[in-house]
Amino acid sequence: MYTLRRILLAAGFSLLLLPGGARAGAPAPVSTSSPEAAPASSLVLVVRDQEATEAFRARIERVREMVSRGIMGVTGKGSPSEAWRALVTTQDVVGIKVHSAPGLAGTRPEVAAAIAEGLIAAGVPPKQIVVWDKLQANLQTAGFVQLAKELGIRVLSGQQAGYDEMVAYTNSVLGHLMWTDREFNKTGDDIGRRSFYTRLLTHEVTKIINVAPLINHYRAGTAGCLYSLAMGSVDNTQRFEATGERLAEAVPEIYVQEPILDKVVLHVVDALLAQYEGESQTLLHYAQPMNELRFSHDPVALDVLSLQELESLRQSHGIPGSTNFVAAYRRLYQDNAPLLELGSADPKKIRVERK
Repeated sequence: MYTLRRILLAAGFSLLLLPGGARAGAPAPVSTSSPEAAPASSLVLVVRDQEATEAFRARIERVREMVSRGIMGVTGKGSPSEAWRALVTTQDVVGIKVHSAPGLAGTRPEVAAAIAEGLIAAGVPPKQIVVWDKLQANLQTAGFVQLAKELGIRVLSGQQAGYDEMVAYTNSVLGHLMWTDREFNKTGDDIGRRSFYTRLLTHEVTKIINVAPLINHYRAGTAGCLYSLAMGSVDNTQRFEATGERLAEAVPEIYVQEPILDKVVLHVVDALLAQYEGESQTLLHYAQPMNELRFSHDPVALDVLSLQELESLRQSHGIPGSTNFVAAYRRLYQDNAPLLELGSADPKKIRVERK
């Protein structure tokens, strides 16, 4: 089995290095000792409550109970506080990553609230909990800024925190830079070929809880655990959005690097609603209540199940699938992500339990 260092070298990509080869602003180097053998199957815990939503809105009291059941089930602990303390310590700065761009069809604030409340009850100080996404405007519109005020936690965008000039993902695809990108209005041969990680990850957050919606993405299949976290963590991402093939390469390569991979402790799919068309827009006529939350340590398994669910919903409503991007989906979820040992795409190795 490859160590992370060998995987990175084999894949031909690296972090931006300071002279002498040291990573600046990044966590401690990954051990080169052989990792433990991967488990035979990846657990996905599905918690369902038929009363979790009403008129497309989440019911917070139901969601709290679902989160408690889910976190206990996925950790095997006897209480929610024990379960959270199995994943984080009271010294950690916990970043709750949400996908806020679609608004109502994205991560529901109620899910983030239930997670934050659980962390606080487990002893994590509120000011050490940060709800974050890429852009502050999306967080504001989706209701996360108000949520932070109510709970006394923080809300911060990756762009607002700034991008770390010493920690970047390099790809030969040239980007058309926007004002939110670190190298905007700069010139030089390498300008536009790097995507810099937010300083929120390289300098502050020590543990990540990733909460992705069950929503389609036309080139990535789903704006799920891999896509949402990878694209939300770096700047200069428009260059990858043009084709499914670019996303299939960039998403797992960005995710596998130290600012993300070493910090993720849990993935949650907010499947209270499933939106099978629309991508970054809320289109409730293409949405269906599922009333589920899905918990796992395996982002690939969760995304594969989301892809299957979305395709099933499209078929049941007579909407043709995105056949033009099937090959790109396969490269991302069945080839590249498993190659980098991010998780399992094999249905035979995904164990779904329902609570």
